Amino acid sequence: MTQRYLLLLPVLLIVGVSAVEVQRPRGVPLSKRQFYEEDKPFTCLDGSRTIPFDRVNDDYCDCQDGSDEPGTAACPNGSFHCTNAGYRPTFIPSSRINDGICDCCDTTDEYNSGAACQNTCRELGRKEKESLQKLAEIAQEGFLLKKQLIQEAKKGLEDKKTKVTAIQESKKDLEEKVETLRTAKETAEQPEKEAKERHLKAWEDEKAVIRQEKDKARMAGVFLELDEDSDGLVSVAELLSHSELDPDSDGSFTEAEAQGLLGGQDKVDTEAFESIWSNIKDKYVSEASPDTPPPVETPPQEKRDSDNDSEQYPDDDIPEDEEDDDEDDDEEDPDDGDYKSPPTSHTQEKKDEDDEGTMPPYDQETQSLIDAAQKARDEFDEAERALREVDDQIKNLEKEISFDFGPHAEFAYLYDQCYELTTGEYVYKLCPFHRVSQKPKFGGSETNLGTWGKWAGPENDIYSIMKYEHGTGCWQGPNRSTTVKLTCGKETVVTSTSEPSRCEYLMEFITPAVCQEPPSSHEHTEL
Repeated sequence: MTQRYLLLLPVLLIVGVSAVEVQRPRGVPLSKRQFYEEDKPFTCLDGSRTIPFDRVNDDYCDCQDGSDEPGTAACPNGSFHCTNAGYRPTFIPSSRINDGICDCCDTTDEYNSGAACQNTCRELGRKEKESLQKLAEIAQEGFLLKKQLIQEAKKGLEDKKTKVTAIQESKKDLEEKVETLRTAKETAEQPEKEAKERHLKAWEDEKAVIRQEKDKARMAGVFLELDEDSDGLVSVAELLSHSELDPDSDGSFTEAEAQGLLGGQDKVDTEAFESIWSNIKDKYVSEASPDTPPPVETPPQEKRDSDNDSEQYPDDDIPEDEEDDDEDDDEEDPDDGDYKSPPTSHTQEKKDEDDEGTMPPYDQETQSLIDAAQKARDEFDEAERALREVDDQIKNLEKEISFDFGPHAEFAYLYDQCYELTTGEYVYKLCPFHRVSQKPKFGGSETNLGTWGKWAGPENDIYSIMKYEHGTGCWQGPNRSTTVKLTCGKETVVTSTSEPSRCEYLMEFITPAVCQEPPSSHEHTEL
């Protein structure tokens, strides 16, 4: 729009100083003067008929296109040309001629109505000239700013290319470092893995011994329970008192079945009982408690050698509340399982003990291998993270370098900027080449009005319109989108927003990047 006014300015200046008007019939524009020659018959401009010239502007419509009555209201489809010397010429419908209302600033439309019209063309021309002069000054300043933006963009592009080259060089060093640290990590992890496996196997072996000792202790207790007459033997009759041992669970525990459990014997001693223990231990229910076997006294030969071992590997006969006294409730681990990561030499983590106790801490040698492997992992992870960051930097820079920022990259300065406009209800934010959003002024979530799509101006001015697409979907409607119209100015600012169609927004944006070089002062268009 600004450029059109600039081109029109010389025309107004010429019209303003023109003192001589070419003679022609009332209502005829200068461009059609050659069709109205008084010494020749007049041919309707649509070619429909030819009439004597004295029938032009005789207040009777002879031509279907109304061209014979340019200065009267006789033809309903006619038009009247306001010369408006000193201002802009214009056309009005012929029905407005002599209607008592002054439509032409030079008053020529009311030549026979008696309306008291005043010629305001020169005043209007003066005001428009001042307005266009201001627009021309703004356009000139905007264009100078645009030239600076182009220079800055050129330098910025060179800097980015240089930076990419430098980062790519550093990336090679990082890649070599990552591979070196990867090898170091894998080298350190192998002995760590082997040491952990040895430690775990030793612990599993120890637990197997503990389970075996517990099983022997329980077997001895059960033997004493079954030996009701304390004769050192368990008989068929004593076995029959425990119906839960019925092999086929048919509700009838016979002597033959009991004898079968005793290996075909009527009675067995402790040594023989050991060989049949596996047949009954899973079904046996202690008389002292129907749910769990009773605490039994561990035979002296099976007691542990030291109190320290007892604390590390507690037996079933240690009351639960005594175990809790030795544990920090705030540091209990709810996970169960045979394998538990032991506390390290640096941090002594306490866990719930199962029947075999917690796994003991790693020995110093194993812990040293773990520490060395962890250090190698940390160094590798840090280098790999740095390499990813470098890749991201290169990717972002290459994207920016290849971006379409206009014929001379004049729009590049907008790339990392955002501009806001606050209305009565919303705060609108335009982040050029990224997205447009809307947020309620008094609280609420942000709505995406579209992400960068493309330049969408007309073919001869493609960089005058931005299109942002695929925003948040409307309720039972399309995804939101925004069209941003760019106009010339010496500032960079969002001036207005509207919603011409449902979920389709229009934003006006001023930027010097679209300013064009104004025409030279000596250039003008002749009448």
